[in-house]
Amino acid sequence: MNITVAPCDLPEKSIIILIGMMGAGKTTVGRALAKKLGRKFVDLDHAIVERCGVDIPTIFDIEGEEGFRRREKEALLDVILDKDIVLATGGGAVLRADNRELMRQHGQTFYLRVEIDELYRRVARDKNRPLLATPNPKARLSELLTERSAIYEAAADYIIDSAGDSQSVVVEQIINLLAEREDK
Repeated sequence: MNITVAPCDLPEKSIIILIGMMGAGKTTVGRALAKKLGRKFVDLDHAIVERCGVDIPTIFDIEGEEGFRRREKEALLDVILDKDIVLATGGGAVLRADNRELMRQHGQTFYLRVEIDELYRRVARDKNRPLLATPNPKARLSELLTERSAIYEAAADYIIDSAGDSQSVVVEQIINLLAEREDK
């Protein structure tokens, strides 16, 4: 596992935010991390679905990606002030500069970085991914990763190359990094 740490000063109690591509393991790692730390887990995509009463593909069908991103920002604003959570964002939550700024102000952000082949293996059969509803979903996923990688890296306090590592290894790495940050 490769880890990169960005310098920043953060309050002792702040949100732990997981960012990265669809299929990076944000929800799986987030649930396990929250349980281990005794925190509440929030999946931003699930929060959007709860608020809207319809699934994400339906939101995309009716409002397009722009409408979904607007709803994503509203959901982020709703949860960001709860300091005792682990938050798994959607893959595109970092696309808006105002979302990145909210994350920077209120949390410690971990980018779960995974290579394209592993990402595709994880999401290939998932029909709940409207951005991959194309004739060549792997090519589209690769385009998205290329477009977003630099944004994820810039938004992250920590970058964890997590492909091939078990969820428990990634959780322990995050806990160790949090402990190191608190010791400084």
